[in-house]
Amino acid sequence: MTATVQAKGVAAGFGDRELFTGADLVVAPGDVVGLVGPNGSGKSTLLHILAGLRAPEAGTVQVAPPGAALGLLAQEIERRPDESVAAHLERRTGVTDAQAAMDAAADALAAGTLGSDDEYGHALERWLALGGADLDSRIGTVVDDLGLDVDLDLPMTALSGGQAARVGLAALLLSRFDLYLLDEPTNDLDADGIALLEDFVQRADAPIVVVSHDREFLSRTVTSVVELDRSLRQVRVYGGSYDAYLEERSIARQQARAAYEGYTARLETLQKRARTQRAWMEKGVRNARRKATDNDKHIKHFRGETSEKQAAKARQTDKAIERLETVEEPRKEWQLQMSIASAPRSGAVVAVARAAVVRRGGFTLGPVDLQLDWQDRVAVTGPNGSGKSTLLALLLGRLAPDEGTAQLGSGVLVGEVDQARKAFEGDETLVDAFAAQVPDWPTADVRTLLAKFGLAGHQVHRTAASLSPGERTRAALALLQARGVNLLVLDEPTNHLDLPAIEQLESALEAFEGTILLVTHDRRMLETVRLTRRWHVEDGSVTEVTPDEG
Repeated sequence: MTATVQAKGVAAGFGDRELFTGADLVVAPGDVVGLVGPNGSGKSTLLHILAGLRAPEAGTVQVAPPGAALGLLAQEIERRPDESVAAHLERRTGVTDAQAAMDAAADALAAGTLGSDDEYGHALERWLALGGADLDSRIGTVVDDLGLDVDLDLPMTALSGGQAARVGLAALLLSRFDLYLLDEPTNDLDADGIALLEDFVQRADAPIVVVSHDREFLSRTVTSVVELDRSLRQVRVYGGSYDAYLEERSIARQQARAAYEGYTARLETLQKRARTQRAWMEKGVRNARRKATDNDKHIKHFRGETSEKQAAKARQTDKAIERLETVEEPRKEWQLQMSIASAPRSGAVVAVARAAVVRRGGFTLGPVDLQLDWQDRVAVTGPNGSGKSTLLALLLGRLAPDEGTAQLGSGVLVGEVDQARKAFEGDETLVDAFAAQVPDWPTADVRTLLAKFGLAGHQVHRTAASLSPGERTRAALALLQARGVNLLVLDEPTNHLDLPAIEQLESALEAFEGTILLVTHDRRMLETVRLTRRWHVEDGSVTEVTPDEG
C-alpha cells in the first residue's frame, strides 16, 4: 500500500516568529519531493507536520488512506543508551510499536473483550505490512550488504558516527512504510552508502519527501522541489528535477526583482505627474485670483476651465495610482559572507609521515609514507571506517605513531573543522565556548562575528551542546575567520550546512592561499573546489590517486 498526503494552506512558526505560511503540497505515489531552504526556514518542522507529529498553526493535512504508515527518519539518529542495534532497527522500522499493538490486542482477545478480534486482525495486518514477520532474517542480509560489521546486541551508544549512520541507512532499507519523510539522510554516509540510498529512493514504490543539502543526491533522485523561500516570503513548488529548479528559481527571482522595480518606477512616475498637475492647478488658481479685476468674461472662463482640467487630470492620476497593483519588495535574506583568515606561510614541508603505523584496537593504519607541501590542496577520500580521521590525527600530531615517524612542519598554524565539532559540544554557552578559543578577543567582537554567521540573540546564550548540528558547524566555520591559519583541515564540513552556506564555504576555499586537507563525501564539492592531489584511504592503506582515478 502507498499513501498520498495533501497539505492546504499550512502555516507554522515558533513563538512570534513566522516560519512559513500558505504551504500547498500534494505528495502522491511516484513522487520524490526535495524539500529545500536555508537552515531555520522550517524544513524539519514541515516534515513533522506532514507526519502528523505536530499540528499546523493554520491549514490542514490529509492522509489517504487514513491508516497509512508514515515513516519519519529524523536528521540526528537517536542513540538510546539502553537500546541495542537490533532493537533500534525494530523501532525505526515501526515493527516495535506494531508488535506492542498486536500483543495488546492478543491479550484483549484472550480476555474475551468485545471487538478484540477485529482489533487483533487490524494489528496483525499492520505488523505484517511493516515487515515484522521476516524482519530478523532481513536484518542479517541488509547488515551484510552494508558491510556493517558490528554485534547487533551492542548498544547504539557504542557505535562510531559512521557506524550509526550505516545503522540508520539499514533501518531505511528494512522499512516498509507507505510514505517516507527523510531528514538529511546522506549525513555521515560514505560514497557506497549514498549509492545504496539513491538506489532505494529511485526504486521505492512509496512516495518520498526528502530534506537534503547534498546537491548531487538531489539532482539524481527528486522529481519535484518544494522551496521554503524566505526572500520571496512563500512556499514555492517547482516541477521537474533539482537542476531545473535551480534554473527556474534564478529566473523567478530575477522576475520578482524586475516586477518590483517596474512597479516602483511606475508608481514614482505617477506620483511625480500628480505633483506636477497639482502644482499647475494651484498656479492657475493663483493667477486667476491675481487677475480677478479683469472684466473679460471669456478670459475668466478660459482660466477657470484650464484650472478644472488640471484638477481632473490630477484626479485621474490619483485613480491610476489606486488601481496600480502593489508589488512587495523581495526581501533580501541574510546570507553568510565567509572568508578564512590567512596566517603567514608555513615552511615548505607542512606535514610528513615516514613508515608511520597506528594501531587502535583491531584496526591498523599504515605504513604511511606521505609528504604534504605548502599550498597542496588535498582531497582525502575513502569509505567510513577506513582510517581517514586517524590519518588526519596522525599528520596533525594528535596521535603518535606506534612505528615510524610523523610530524608537522615549521610555522604551521592549523584551522580545523572536525567531524564531531568538538569545540562546541559542552555545557558552556556558545559565546563563552567561542571566546575560550580566541582569548584575546573582546566579548563584543565575539558576538559580532557570531552574528555574521547567523548566530545571534538567544543562540549565543544557549549551551553549545544544545545547538543544532548546523549551528555548531557555523560556529566552527566562524573560528576559521577569527584565527589566522595556513593549514586548513576540514572533516565532512558540509554535514548539516544549508546550500547557501556550502556555496560560501566553497568560495572561501577558492580564495584561501594556504594548504588544505579536505575530507568529504560531497561529490559536488569535490568537483567545485580546486584540488591538486587526492589521497584514498581504504582498509588502513593510503594511496595517492590521480584526479581521473578519484
